[in-house]
Amino acid sequence: MLSVTPIPAFSDNYIWLMRQDTSPEVAVVDPGDASPVIDVLEREGLKLGTILITHHHHDHTGGLAELIRQYRPRVIGPQNPNIEGIDERLVEGDECLILGRRFEVIEVPGHTLDHIAFFAAGIPPLLFCGDTLFSSGCGRLFEGSPEQMHASLTKLAALPNETLVFAAHEYTLANLRFAKAADPENTVIDEYLEECQRAREQDKPTLPSNLAREFQINPFLRADQAGVQKAASTQGDVDSALSTFTTLRAWKDRF
Repeated sequence: MLSVTPIPAFSDNYIWLMRQDTSPEVAVVDPGDASPVIDVLEREGLKLGTILITHHHHDHTGGLAELIRQYRPRVIGPQNPNIEGIDERLVEGDECLILGRRFEVIEVPGHTLDHIAFFAAGIPPLLFCGDTLFSSGCGRLFEGSPEQMHASLTKLAALPNETLVFAAHEYTLANLRFAKAADPENTVIDEYLEECQRAREQDKPTLPSNLAREFQINPFLRADQAGVQKAASTQGDVDSALSTFTTLRAWKDRF
């Protein structure tokens, strides 16, 4: 049985750790800092076999050099030669076998141009999406365009509803507050905000989410919905799902 647990890093990052019940070998996703990963490995007697990288930002790659030096893991990531230490540079449709699960690579430019996600079908389906899809949000457009990010989210939205969404940041509460402004008549947002507030008060993560939930609460996946378009129309153009998304993203940036 493959389990996934978060290793908190910095102020709000999650480095996701995958393990099997029957083996000490583990994989981690986006280790921006080596220290918390090393702490877990040493404390629990685990062996780091694989690192997955979604994009080049330092808070996702900063721990690579030290982890490679200490553990010599297999490193899988995007086709970006500026990320040092990657052994396997993968593109859309490539696959990799991690701890017995087959992961498909999905190119999701927008937040950065090199951004990829890792998706494993099965029970349950797993999605490691870095800074592309957050619970009730999506990543800022540092390098890509609204068109690219909208297309990337559309790809992810086509995955099974039960897909578990392992985003890389604990942004859920802030995202839900914006979601309420962008979708004010959506009572599911109110209910989920209360649930997430209780979780954070107990120092529990709000992640993973799942796609079924995101279709209910995430305005960036609901840009075709009348309530979202009505709210977004106070901020800019909403004559299509793409223009609504573009308006929402700009609104969130200044929210």
